[in-house]
Amino acid sequence: MQQKPTLVNVIAWTTLASGIVNIVWGLAASGTALATVIGIVCTPITILPTILGIFEILYAAKLLSNPPQAVNPSTNIAVLEIACVITGNVFAMVVGILSIVFYNDQIVRDYFARLNGTAPLVPVLPVPPTPPTEEPIVPAPETPEDPEKP
Repeated sequence: MQQKPTLVNVIAWTTLASGIVNIVWGLAASGTALATVIGIVCTPITILPTILGIFEILYAAKLLSNPPQAVNPSTNIAVLEIACVITGNVFAMVVGILSIVFYNDQIVRDYFARLNGTAPLVPVLPVPPTPPTEEPIVPAPETPEDPEKP
């Protein structure tokens, strides 16, 4: 069993916390919207953080499971966390930005590649060009000048 990198644990715990905050935030926003006159119109928008919170908790549970489950980095969840700033949830936005930054770390990429059974991508260095082989320049034999010619 391989050791889970610290950044993967950070992604999992912050995603779990963001999921809980999003569920509470979405329910509070939906309750507030329903208390207003145009609440029926706004409720579909305010319920979205709650749905995202459920997906975040499920994803964090997969990351925190022991033994770890094969799961890919979820940049979609991170982008939706950033979009939560539309509903006023700045905490989810910060978690989304941090998750995207951590997903781009090489150690995290390697961990997910090993976890999913794919080999990490190793950059292929170009082969340096070999210098052209040149034959030594041999001067042409000199012909002696004919002294009898004028």
